Amino acid sequence: MPQARTILPVAAAAALALWLLAARQLPWPVWPLDPDNMSLDQIRMGFGLMPRGVIALVAGAALGLSGAILQVVLRNPVADPTTLGISSGAQLSLVLVTVFAPDLLVGGRWPIAMTGGMSAAGLVLAIGAQRAFAPVTMVIAGMLVALTASAVATAVTLAQGQYLLSLVIWNGGSLVQQDWTGVRNLSSVLALGGVSAWALARPLRVLSLGSEGAAGLGLNVALVRMAAVVLAVGLAASVSAELGLIAFVGLAAPALVRSMGARGIGPLLLWSPVVGALVLSVCDGLVLAVAGLGGEMFPTGALTGLVGGPLLIWLLPRLRGSTPPGTEAAEGIALRLSRPRRLLAALALALIVAALLLLWIGRVPGGWAVLDRESLMAFLPMRLPRLVAAAASGAALALAGAMLQRLTANPLASPEVLGVSGGASLGFAAVTFAIAAPSALMLTLGTMLGGALSLLLLVAFTARRDMPAERVLLAGIAVSALASAVLSAMMAVGDARSWAILSWLSGATGTVTLTGALALAALAGAVWLAGLAAGRWLSLLPLGPGVAAGLGLNLPLARLTLIGLAGLATGAATVITGPLSFVGLMAPHLSRRIGLVRPADHLTGAALIGAGLMLAADFGARMAGFPYELPLGLFATLIGAPWLVWLLTRTPR
Repeated sequence: MPQARTILPVAAAAALALWLLAARQLPWPVWPLDPDNMSLDQIRMGFGLMPRGVIALVAGAALGLSGAILQVVLRNPVADPTTLGISSGAQLSLVLVTVFAPDLLVGGRWPIAMTGGMSAAGLVLAIGAQRAFAPVTMVIAGMLVALTASAVATAVTLAQGQYLLSLVIWNGGSLVQQDWTGVRNLSSVLALGGVSAWALARPLRVLSLGSEGAAGLGLNVALVRMAAVVLAVGLAASVSAELGLIAFVGLAAPALVRSMGARGIGPLLLWSPVVGALVLSVCDGLVLAVAGLGGEMFPTGALTGLVGGPLLIWLLPRLRGSTPPGTEAAEGIALRLSRPRRLLAALALALIVAALLLLWIGRVPGGWAVLDRESLMAFLPMRLPRLVAAAASGAALALAGAMLQRLTANPLASPEVLGVSGGASLGFAAVTFAIAAPSALMLTLGTMLGGALSLLLLVAFTARRDMPAERVLLAGIAVSALASAVLSAMMAVGDARSWAILSWLSGATGTVTLTGALALAALAGAVWLAGLAAGRWLSLLPLGPGVAAGLGLNLPLARLTLIGLAGLATGAATVITGPLSFVGLMAPHLSRRIGLVRPADHLTGAALIGAGLMLAADFGARMAGFPYELPLGLFATLIGAPWLVWLLTRTPR
């Protein structure tokens, strides 16, 4: 690694200089460290800033080693605790225990974080094992699991206002220390992990020959994989338990080591912890430098997340293992109805009846009631806009999901991984922070602009490369990861604006006007008509790029047009639902499984089912916590998450 001789000393010098810049105003502590003989500033140095500097190195090394092990054992250059959902699983378990069962924390946070991380890793690996650990499938599944866990954690955080500030900062990955306990704990974990990685180095070299070749040489492939994954999860979960969610260091460190010329598993496992330590130390030094100017405004984990999105995009062209069309279907041969119009008419009628019932039925202090005509007229101006908005947003998300799934021939495709929702979230947050009292129109325009900009980035990235459509989804995931990192930094400010962003992220229709609801419905209708016009494209694309191109399809035009339509629909619906709902994943599958297979029927059925699902979610959000309204996004996610888990764990037939 000749480049390392220049790069690593420079990075180490930068990390040290940034730390000294932060420490310049504090006196050095009295040795040995004795609080009784130290001033307050010396205590801040000896028990705050100094352990913080050391734990940045230790945690970065642990994450770098974890990412290197995962990339080696899965033969996947974009695998790390973040992209495989391990860190988010640990985060969710800790948030749930903190809020609902704090007594369990008496035994420490590490067992809880390990349980959550292992659960997420086990789910993703179970999916990957059924599909030969294909890199694209593994990362999409991992990031969707991570999105689910993060959505539930955000909803729980929102519901517990007394924990809001501490949970938001902890979720962002704060390196603030009060003593040397964390350093001792993580150092022990890192030492044990280093010894274990050294013991696994030779079996991992054999495994790199491939599963069949390694088994032929007498290696117990399943045991080695299990040991390596448990080690990687243990390292990542320990960091999450001690510091919170620190994203993408495990992705950045091995990638940088390879870019500096490392070849072979040994050098990768040796140098990834070193580079990971320097990456996290430099990021924390930058946070400390900014804090010295105006007070610490965001946790270090938010800054490391800013590295992950661009880095993942840079690595995508190098990702091998594009999934052949059809191999990800996991549904077998779908039923095809000979007369789908009757079913579509029945779905439309059921949707209208459900909407009318939801207008008439409600809860009052005495229980459930059917409104009389006078009460209905009084409540109609409040209920009608939210019902129209919920149905329209569900239809828009379902249309986007159906287009993406036919475009990629991949049932894991959905608007949540397109990146538009993340960009829309940034637009909303930017308006919230830039304007003291933004109006609803300002927030809507900001949200739409953010979604449009993220879509432009995605289109610009894919237009210059002839990449498979699955890689486009991963590019969207990278944009979403970048947006999440910026949102974490914004929300960690901890004032009323953080609460406003969290409330919007959970989704709500209570503030929608009738004009806005009708505009969203008109947009969903326009996307539906455009999808019908693109029926030939949607028929040919699932056959694969070779067949589609051979039949005269203009692949670049078709891909960009359909991605644009899906992005427009997702951005508009995100204004209402927040950035996550899974309706775009569920509705197209339900439409296909009931026999609506042809493109026009598939799109129409998905739109009707999506509208119905969002009406159900809106009704549950209004009624379950009466007289208080619960987050719409939480209900939609609770409907979609079990479906996602069931879908991903099914064996392809």
